[in-house]
Amino acid sequence: MTVRTAELLMAITTLIVSLGLMLNVYTDDLSIGWVRGRGPGAGMWPFWLSAGMALASVATLVRWAQKKTPESRSTDPYISKDTIFLVSISAGSILALLIMMTFIGTYLALIVFMLFFVRFMGRHSWPMTLAFAIGTPIFVYLLFEVALTKYLPKGLPIFEDGFLWIDNFRYEWFY
Repeated sequence: MTVRTAELLMAITTLIVSLGLMLNVYTDDLSIGWVRGRGPGAGMWPFWLSAGMALASVATLVRWAQKKTPESRSTDPYISKDTIFLVSISAGSILALLIMMTFIGTYLALIVFMLFFVRFMGRHSWPMTLAFAIGTPIFVYLLFEVALTKYLPKGLPIFEDGFLWIDNFRYEWFY
């Protein structure tokens, strides 16, 4: 696919989505204007933002047809093979992260993911890799479990038992 074709497909897609959102707001009987004594109606921002997006899409289509922009004249490939490879590896590693979360839990899965991504994909030094591999799960733990009190998956029972020890230690010392 060329850059020119990608621009056309994106403009058509955003136009269709915009019109669909506008129709959805309109048919749900949400007020798209000012409601006296209350302010803007529930459908005002979704409708008018969608209308703006639709107008931008139409403008893109007109400029595409007239070949006014460099993108509308470009016959270069839209995505290179190197980019497809990197995106595929990234998507695959995120999928592996999600699968690992089921078995070894969020925090251990994050360590494995960061080791792979920072060291092998990013080609960073071992000190940088270890800093991220250790720092990221600690940050996520402190953010979600301590600050927000939202517990993330711990994996199989053997891993969950380890985190019960950490939680008990935290409650004994800090609460």
